[in-house]
Amino acid sequence: MVTAEAAETFSRCMAVGGVAVFPADTVYGLACDPDTPEAVRRLYALKGRRPDKPAAVMFFRRDLALEALPELGPRTREAAERLLPGAVTLLLPNPLHRFPLACGPGAPGVLGLRVPALPDALAPLAAVSWPVLQSSANLAGGADPRALDEVPESIRAHADLLLDGGELAGTPSTVVDLTTYEADGRWAILREGAVAADTVARAL
Repeated sequence: MVTAEAAETFSRCMAVGGVAVFPADTVYGLACDPDTPEAVRRLYALKGRRPDKPAAVMFFRRDLALEALPELGPRTREAAERLLPGAVTLLLPNPLHRFPLACGPGAPGVLGLRVPALPDALAPLAAVSWPVLQSSANLAGGADPRALDEVPESIRAHADLLLDGGELAGTPSTVVDLTTYEADGRWAILREGAVAADTVARAL
């Protein structure tokens, strides 16, 4: 269980450019401030992930996520409201190139967005107002950890903060491409995970 004090410590860790292991609604993740280059570099190095691969930006409340992206069109915004919070990663158009360190150099016009559906044990994380760059707390290509002790020791030993939220579902988020949804209503599932394809279809 994550306490209010632990959530506050997590916020402070993000504010000073730290890297944290934390529980989401799917698997354990790594988080850092998305606009701090050294923090992003450390997060990628801990995973052994290529620095040109994009990551997602996570907000812990849907209203904060949508406030941060006022340029979203009404159709896309409505889709996001239907799907979030939830165990999905939405690929959204990013014409203003927000959070460039998360998008990577190859696709600055596309942003991956997560807003987790926090169970009661993780509810205090809703008080975190910081957006975070997040990626699964595994080594690149490795299994997604559902418990803190499944996070590789090399990651746990070098992260600045470890938050234990108990055992999680263990299935990563479903990735839904909404990059052209505003214009043509088309969407695609690029990775089916915790949310089934027919659930996404009903929402959209």
